[in-house]
Amino acid sequence: MSGTSMDGIDAALVAFQGEQPQLLHSLSHPWPEALKTGLMQLAGNGVINLQELGQLDIRCGEQFAIAACRLMEEAGMTKGGIHAIGSHGQTVCHHPHHPAPFSLQIGDPNTIAERTGTTVVADFRRRDMAAGGQGAPLVPAFHQTVFAHPQRNRVILNIGGIANITILPANGKVSGGFDTGPGNCLMDRWTQENTGRCFDRNGDWARSGKVQEPLLQHFLNDEYFSLAPPKSTGTEYFSWNWLRQKLRDHPKLAAQDIQATLLQLTCDAILHAIQQWAPDTEEVLVCGGGVHNNTLTDALSQQLHPVLVTPTNHSAAAIDPDWVEAMAFAWLARQTLRGKPGNIPAVTGASRPVIAGGIYPAPLLRS
Repeated sequence: MSGTSMDGIDAALVAFQGEQPQLLHSLSHPWPEALKTGLMQLAGNGVINLQELGQLDIRCGEQFAIAACRLMEEAGMTKGGIHAIGSHGQTVCHHPHHPAPFSLQIGDPNTIAERTGTTVVADFRRRDMAAGGQGAPLVPAFHQTVFAHPQRNRVILNIGGIANITILPANGKVSGGFDTGPGNCLMDRWTQENTGRCFDRNGDWARSGKVQEPLLQHFLNDEYFSLAPPKSTGTEYFSWNWLRQKLRDHPKLAAQDIQATLLQLTCDAILHAIQQWAPDTEEVLVCGGGVHNNTLTDALSQQLHPVLVTPTNHSAAAIDPDWVEAMAFAWLARQTLRGKPGNIPAVTGASRPVIAGGIYPAPLLRS
């Protein structure tokens, strides 16, 4: 799994006993800087020629394969011991609202299958879109499997580059889920532009600033936040250009105050989503990179009180919040191979459940 933050390729080795997954080993494989730059440019402006796109697709597939091989080696597993690799791919464009809706993830699965000698399941989003859905988010079906609680109304909150929620009532069936808006993406980009650091560690820089309410309201006036679900978005929408355009009407603000306001934007978008669409929530389980932003999680805890806000590893499932998404795509690959659906129509807006993803078989053995 590599998400919208592009902060590395997360690889998880997952075993299943019944429906419950067990994380056996994990690692984060860094993107080569030149490749990461090309991917971020493509995701940011969507302008590229076909030759460049084809090259990025193959190079991404090679890096996914390297990550998978590293994981197997570190875990002491042979390729024969792995049933399949589920590869989400790298999202470079997600446009569910176009007249011909589409979502593009690159990282050639044929390359992964050949380099690893293992069956690959990939291209999870487009079948849902063909059935009228938005192709995202897909992780709620996994959340339902591992985080459902018979007595507690839960929301599972994933804070990656984009933040999304899964609404999981005590009846154990997901009732909804959607992207709330920016998670880390705008904070990360503003930090990079102003400090040279990749991200605001612990949210310390944001904590040093002061939220600018007029700017915050200007951000929140964006039409995305008032859309009813199902809805999904990406960094091609909440982009550097989006931020620069919003800031033109609010010049001469201190950089740390803008960072504080961006953090509050992420927080408020999540709060509004939960309050409007899951008002009976008793517990919020947090996963994704944003779980390490103490300023953000503190703000969520304070403003959602008395709702309990806690990382996913503090739940009964005890799943490390850094690996929930990678594990989800192992689970989705398993669903595909078993001929079972991977989407939830109440989340994506699809007309029906679908078997998500294509299967790329392991190489034939030489006779």
